[in-house]
Amino acid sequence: MFKLPKTISEAEFLAGLDKVKKTHHKLAFLLGFYQCMRVSEIVNLQPENIDRSRGFIHIKSGKGNKDRDIPIVDPMRRYLTGVDLPLKCRTTRALEIAIKKYWSGIHFHTLRHSGATFYLNVKKVGLRQIQQMLGHSRLDTTQLYLHINPNDLKEAFKEAWR
Repeated sequence: MFKLPKTISEAEFLAGLDKVKKTHHKLAFLLGFYQCMRVSEIVNLQPENIDRSRGFIHIKSGKGNKDRDIPIVDPMRRYLTGVDLPLKCRTTRALEIAIKKYWSGIHFHTLRHSGATFYLNVKKVGLRQIQQMLGHSRLDTTQLYLHINPNDLKEAFKEAWR
């Protein structure tokens, strides 16, 4: 049976991020949550893949050997402006180990699910836009990534009856 992965809220993410001392870990975690990037995409990211003038990160040879451009979101602008990438973690394993120090019970990929869920539920971004951000060719794959907080579900139905 397929088990849905756990997600964390933006508040939980930021609480853990406050404890992160190493700049390259902080940047990697931010890219995972806010840019919804895969850990492999982060470790392979090069400074020339960040087009600050256009406001996009170019993912080169992502999963399925596909390229895509994802918009640099506002929380990331200050981290990606005028600096070279200080990513010293060059293996996915190093980031998987590092994440366990700051959040319990999650994997690096949880940040990607959590970011996508945040965009759907909090920022009200459309499914097709989230699909493009994640680089999925099928919408049903994207839907597996999106989770609804029970309180958000309750509020949505309460609002529907007002």
